[in-house]
Amino acid sequence: MESTTASRSSPPTGNSQAVAGNVARVIRDWIEAGTYPVGSLLPSQRELADQLGVSRTSLREALSTLHGLGLVVSRPGKGMYVTEAPEFQGAEVWKFGDSHALTDVYQLRFALESFAARLASQVIQPEDIQLLQTNWQAMSQSIEASDFSQASRLDFEFHLQIATISGNKAMAEILRNSGDVMQESQRLPFYKRGARHATCEEHAAIIEGLAAGKPEVAQKAMATHIVQAAQRAGVHFPTGAL
Repeated sequence: MESTTASRSSPPTGNSQAVAGNVARVIRDWIEAGTYPVGSLLPSQRELADQLGVSRTSLREALSTLHGLGLVVSRPGKGMYVTEAPEFQGAEVWKFGDSHALTDVYQLRFALESFAARLASQVIQPEDIQLLQTNWQAMSQSIEASDFSQASRLDFEFHLQIATISGNKAMAEILRNSGDVMQESQRLPFYKRGARHATCEEHAAIIEGLAAGKPEVAQKAMATHIVQAAQRAGVHFPTGAL
């Protein structure tokens, strides 16, 4: 949108993921303020990077996050367009950007929770399965009601319960002590338009793998869930074969 000039922000500080998170928040603020309304073309990546005082790499990561949230879309040969105004005005892109890179959080969850599911599948009891199913039903109802704060709380409880079942107290303690950060990472995927029930579908596959007592199946279901949840939040990272 050539006729509108957004004010230059101070260069964000911190590691690359933190910088990307800050940049995503700035661009989101511009969209909310109408500087770049729905349907408008964002400036080129070179112009945006210069305007914000960041590297092209950090800018691309920020745009990837906004794309994951459904706010922008890339049109080959044309550029990046605003597709939606932010649906939930109070929602932030990633509020822990100054202290925790979202990519780092998802990578930690991928490594820790996948193995926790593998361990849990070998010792899980029928009453554990029942509790997980009850959690699943409550989360599904929260999503239907668009209560994503409650859904993310239930999501966190689901994962913490599996880590607890695994019998590895250290892993459960890591999740419990990082509850605010973990729960926030679980909230973001719910804002991905057209994929709000994906978490429930993936949790169902995890429960199925756990109930079958098959370590490889449970571990793969959890790993797939973490990767796909990360992608819905705009985060992509290499994992190797699942």
